[in-house]
Amino acid sequence: MPPGKFRVVYSAAAQADLERLDPDDAIQVVSDAAIHLPDSPFPIGKIRLKRLSGFTPPLYRLRSGDFRAYYRICGNEVVILRVTDKKDAEKLLKRLR
Repeated sequence: MPPGKFRVVYSAAAQADLERLDPDDAIQVVSDAAIHLPDSPFPIGKIRLKRLSGFTPPLYRLRSGDFRAYYRICGNEVVILRVTDKKDAEKLLKRLR
């Protein structure tokens, strides 16, 4: 892996979340993660990435259409923990706290 690049990995729960999605939606989320996360998973300005407050260790969100991917940064890995529809995001965040 080139220096400065992050490796994107999916937790078992995130993989299960993706399998439950419509295939086109799952492709969209995986594609957005592959585009936006390997080079810089940290939010810069108003883009698709956001650091969420109130979580230790820090929790981040990737917006992908009507879906949200929640991830943490562990060394040089971006670990996607869960993927959910934006309407179910609040319930999921309460469980992650």
